[in-house]
Amino acid sequence: MTTVLAATRIDRRFAELKQSGRPGLVTFVMGGDPDFETARKILHGLPAAGADVIEIGMPFSDPMADGPAIQAAGLRALAAGQTMKKTLALVTDFRKADTVTPIVLMGYYNPIYVFPVDKFLDEAKAAGVDGLIIVDCPPEADDELCLPAMQRGLNFIRLATPTTDAKRLPTVLHNTSGFLYYVSITGITGSAAPDPAQVRASVAIIKKSTELPVVVGFGVRTPAQAKVISQGADAVVVGSALVAAVEASLADGRATSGTVPAVLSLVHDLGQALRGR
Repeated sequence: MTTVLAATRIDRRFAELKQSGRPGLVTFVMGGDPDFETARKILHGLPAAGADVIEIGMPFSDPMADGPAIQAAGLRALAAGQTMKKTLALVTDFRKADTVTPIVLMGYYNPIYVFPVDKFLDEAKAAGVDGLIIVDCPPEADDELCLPAMQRGLNFIRLATPTTDAKRLPTVLHNTSGFLYYVSITGITGSAAPDPAQVRASVAIIKKSTELPVVVGFGVRTPAQAKVISQGADAVVVGSALVAAVEASLADGRATSGTVPAVLSLVHDLGQALRGR
């Protein structure tokens, strides 16, 4: 039996974006990078800066789909003492001030498996998490995490890639909710610039098979890129550029007075580009 989710913050936000006629900005930041308090300040500043949906990375020691920038961010966070408990605490703290901006946790299955699964899902829901992107949890393993997440009212967001063909796409879409994340390049995050024409063509094909919003990420780094890539998509994800902004602002590996403004300034510029200003 298919679980039908009630409308989530993610659903409501994409409905608002559709009504306003503009693509959304999805921002990825690593939980606890470069330290808990700085990450907390960045998180709180993202909505006002222009983020429509926030992805928070769950630091993991072996992030196989991530490029050097996000790998480094995860390692910085772990070195600073970030744990899954602290990542969930970031969400709990954020929800005290913001009850409308969707929060998606993104990462890998291992830290959830050892938490373990049911405890993680219960605590994520209680903290105010809206959805999950778990890159190494394929549809064939839906019983492990996807279905239990859906039963708790959490969106389970799947990734499609340039190699996802017409035969595979229905399997990817099955049990996916919230939005579909289209990976615009073949490879790891931040490793190459996407081809706008190829992205538009692929998104158009996907949209023939689903009514879900299609969000494009991997390799989008600048406001100009975001504006071009957003054509035909419902939102654009920027992650590597934001964690690179964190890294560039550090002194001896520690946050400076410029760390939070560096990230929020870039988010502002990205948001303005997507709003056509």
